[in-house]
Amino acid sequence: MLFKKVHLQGIKSGKITFAFRKWQKSSVKCGSLLHTSVGLVEIGKIETISENDITEQDAIQAGFTDKQQLLKSFTPNSKGTIFKISVSYHSADPRIKLREKMQLSEQGFTVLKKKLERLDNYSKQGYWTNKVLLTIKDNPNLHAIGIAKLTGFEKEWLKLNIRKLKNLGLTISHNVGYELSPLGNEYLRKQYFGK
Repeated sequence: MLFKKVHLQGIKSGKITFAFRKWQKSSVKCGSLLHTSVGLVEIGKIETISENDITEQDAIQAGFTDKQQLLKSFTPNSKGTIFKISVSYHSADPRIKLREKMQLSEQGFTVLKKKLERLDNYSKQGYWTNKVLLTIKDNPNLHAIGIAKLTGFEKEWLKLNIRKLKNLGLTISHNVGYELSPLGNEYLRKQYFGK
């Protein structure tokens, strides 16, 4: 579930408390937390409603000037059910604190290494994690297409899997490209140079 930046700011400030989506079926669950650029957004009550049930106040609480603007936000000719979703700001993104770690204990290193080995072992691409981390380290702010060319991995697969590295606190995503986090650099230092 994606949000426009202006809506994320509204959710963080508490001005926006609803989101409306037109889907074949709900793609979020009540109680789930979504990683966004402003932090974690919590999904609350989800209900199906008709266009007629949407009020002007609902539209304002969803970040629109009026009901008409909200209805125009749905993809033209989109079919499906309208979902009214309660949203609220939960907390800062925990990955930020994690990725800023400059020190990595032996135990922390071992745990991280096992997680990366699991990603490698369950991938049809084979051992990819270190290859991608080293490519990002050597080419900071390079976009996914560039990393794909250097590594031989398909771009969309790569973007999805770099997100897994980000969830472990090892990479930072920018508007264009990626870089290793302090934790990512520390992990590679320990991996290749020991203490």
